[in-house]
Amino acid sequence: MTRLAQTLGLTEFQTEIVSTVRQFVDKEVIPTAQELEHSDTYPQAIVDQMKEMGLFGLMIPEEYGGLGESLLTYALCVEELARGWMSVSGVINTHFIVAYMIRQHGTDAQKQKFLPRMATGETRGAFSMSEPELGSDIAAIRTRAIKQSNGDYVIDGQKMWLTNGGSSTLVATLVRTDEGADKPHRNLTAFLVEKPTGFGEVVAGLTIPGKLDKLGYKGIDTTELIFDGYRAAADDVLGGVTGQGFFQMMDGVEVGRVNVSARACGVGIRAFELAVRYAQQRQTFGRPIAEHQAVAFQLAEMATKVEAAHLMMVNAARLKDSGERNDVAAGMAKYLASEFCSEVTQQSFRIHGGYGYSKEYEIERLMRDAPFLLIGEGTSEIQKNIISKRLLSDYRI
Repeated sequence: MTRLAQTLGLTEFQTEIVSTVRQFVDKEVIPTAQELEHSDTYPQAIVDQMKEMGLFGLMIPEEYGGLGESLLTYALCVEELARGWMSVSGVINTHFIVAYMIRQHGTDAQKQKFLPRMATGETRGAFSMSEPELGSDIAAIRTRAIKQSNGDYVIDGQKMWLTNGGSSTLVATLVRTDEGADKPHRNLTAFLVEKPTGFGEVVAGLTIPGKLDKLGYKGIDTTELIFDGYRAAADDVLGGVTGQGFFQMMDGVEVGRVNVSARACGVGIRAFELAVRYAQQRQTFGRPIAEHQAVAFQLAEMATKVEAAHLMMVNAARLKDSGERNDVAAGMAKYLASEFCSEVTQQSFRIHGGYGYSKEYEIERLMRDAPFLLIGEGTSEIQKNIISKRLLSDYRI
């Protein structure tokens, strides 16, 4: 493991898993990431190896064929994967959220049907809330499911920013149903939508138009999801009860924020590693630039930020694992880790000087990946809104 971002109190099994993932990243991910990222190529060989390692079933209970590990174990593995290439961690991120939601809220039949296949990676999950005209304002969702006389639903609408939209085979999507509730969020329902991989009209009434072109986060497909008369069965409702989708999705987002924190930690660690290595190799005025105080102080700042972000991420994961409420801890971790990741990456870029602007150097890729973490699973402003509301409630005079 890295000298920074050590985690105390891990079991022997946890230490072994994280160490195995780190070795995998060093051997298989880092050497190929640049080429795959620049060509925007899906990392199929890496994904196949992740399946063999059991990473798709890390948090799925053993009774369903998974490893039954904690959120902390998962987050530490994600941190290592993102250190190698953030897109690789993104391959399992939405899968993990969907598996978690089914584990926590699914019916027994849904657990039996999906979790064993998700544990092996045969079924791959994607997660869909956003729409073209809304992001964090979930209560304003327009995609609508209308119940039919036979109990089925017809869904019409458009979803946006669907990570793994083309490569997934199971999408948990949040849509509006007519529950007659006074509060908009109580009229939302989560549906489990099965589909084949690929683009175009993948099943009747369901279209994945194609990959969205992005600044960074390459290699992994980000898509739209268009419903046009798509028919869903009553059994496709997560948990079998309509009107609970908002609460189910927010539970998934909460663990997702720990995941994004872990990814930010991984990118930050890699940015620091690149900077501290380059600073000892690059010479100016007859000595390595690391010996110039201006650079040495930047390295100290970067390391401190990496360490602080890691500790907050670990705390948020452990709180969730303990069963305690962790919305504030997860929000704080996501906010701090993503902001520090951006700052550390910028500092590493500056230390590289002109070479940081070259696609030959890895820091160029990190500079394009880091901004995504500022907006994924809720912007920094959304996190501050969540945090401040809880603080004002807890400290009310």
